[in-house]
Amino acid sequence: MKTSVILNRNFTIGEIDERIYGGFIEHLGRAVYGGIYQPDHPSADADGFRTDVLGLIRELGMPVTRYPGGNFVSGYNWEDGTGPRDRRPVRLDLAWKALEPNTFGTDEFIKWCRRAGTAPMMAVNLGTRGPAEAQQLVEYCNFPGGTELSERRRANGGREPYRVKLWCLGNEMDGPWQTGHRTADEYGRTALEAAKMMKWTDPSIEVIVCGSSNDAMPTFGYWEETVLEHTYDLADYLSIHRYFGNRCGQTPGYLAQPEEMAGFIRRAVACCDAAGAKKKSSKKIMLSFDEWNVWFHSNGREKESPEWTVGRPLLEDVYTMEDALLVGMLLSTLQNHADRVKIACLAQSVNVIAPIMTEKDGGAWRQTIFHPFALASKYGRGIALQSVVEGPCYDAEFRTDADAPPVLHRGIPYLHASFVHNTERSEVVIFAANRNLAEPMELEVRLGDFDAVSVIEQQTLHHSDLKAVNSAEREEVAPVAQQGAALENGTLKAVLLPASWNMLRISLRQPARADGSRQKQP
Repeated sequence: MKTSVILNRNFTIGEIDERIYGGFIEHLGRAVYGGIYQPDHPSADADGFRTDVLGLIRELGMPVTRYPGGNFVSGYNWEDGTGPRDRRPVRLDLAWKALEPNTFGTDEFIKWCRRAGTAPMMAVNLGTRGPAEAQQLVEYCNFPGGTELSERRRANGGREPYRVKLWCLGNEMDGPWQTGHRTADEYGRTALEAAKMMKWTDPSIEVIVCGSSNDAMPTFGYWEETVLEHTYDLADYLSIHRYFGNRCGQTPGYLAQPEEMAGFIRRAVACCDAAGAKKKSSKKIMLSFDEWNVWFHSNGREKESPEWTVGRPLLEDVYTMEDALLVGMLLSTLQNHADRVKIACLAQSVNVIAPIMTEKDGGAWRQTIFHPFALASKYGRGIALQSVVEGPCYDAEFRTDADAPPVLHRGIPYLHASFVHNTERSEVVIFAANRNLAEPMELEVRLGDFDAVSVIEQQTLHHSDLKAVNSAEREEVAPVAQQGAALENGTLKAVLLPASWNMLRISLRQPARADGSRQKQP
């Protein structure tokens, strides 16, 4: 089985915004309590942050982290998580039927972000609260001083402004499951007033308005049209969410789901551009795909966890090799839409449908999906390239659940890939999945006018058992260096194992300086 690809340095999609490799920490399950924050853990630092988790977060290289939700934020009073801990109230979290002790809040999150090497992406409550409380949180975080709220932050240890740049105006407000759910018109008016007051307080911020939580929502399209009609002039991004699963065990169809993600992106972009055209505006609304991941393994196990307790274990999916293969392709899909997707957040980062898991009295460990994310985040920086691909395809049937009608996916290429020109490293980086479950793929990539020098490495994620998982005791699924990839007359030739995800790095000749020397390879 052979697939051929043609690349050219001048045929580009766009600059990849590093924020597409973002993460998410919600007050849900053990994400905060027992995840990033556990003062009684042997690895905890003076602030109660687990340093073993911090190390793995840094390894993932997440430039932004969304907080504090998620469904949780729609019932959250941000003031509860500030000030002396012994005076903070314990509240009911109606979203996840848990107790919220508020021992971790805004100030702790900002401090954690600085330790983790990530930037905060804050969400405001537009469910049970409104524009006034949203403005007050921006003032608390970002105003230098001299007001009651900014001085309260300073008294709580934040002497300098937190300079939070990204703000989510609520969460999934199209969903009836949301605390304080609103209609499109109600939300659009509320979001407009919140954005106005927040930007009056700090004109440097960017705001993200809620689009449909997924494109299967009956209001998809109408919701975007209505919300953007209200908010277009002040909004910077439209938020979209999508989760994927393989409940019926149909692996070929499951591995076709990146095409579903790409379709959702195209439809959301069309909604944004239609709203702009209606307003005769030259402004483009970009996308924030700020919840995406595989989520289905833990469905139905909620009753195993006692309600109204702190950090009740929820949504603790254990991921397989098959899931890692899909996540690698979903990352390529985000890269392949770099012209419009500027922010994305893997949901979530620790314990809750997450690449990192923790043991209460033990260590932290990497799930299978950790590895494609870490490699894509580290090496997938630069310019996303268009490609011309010629190779075999397949058809596959897929059901989202047992009661759903089957959907037939036709003409799915066995190769799913993205191509990145990393100008800083003088590399072309290829992220490539072979969706054929039985046959290896002979991959040829003609590098066009790239002056390719050599293959730096090929890292392959593969396992003979697609249901293989990692655990605290054993990392069964991890990248392995492959040999054999080579350059021949400007063409890369490599073999991709069946059902594998791969990263290949090709070094390029450095352009000559004025003195005739060449820059050293970083």
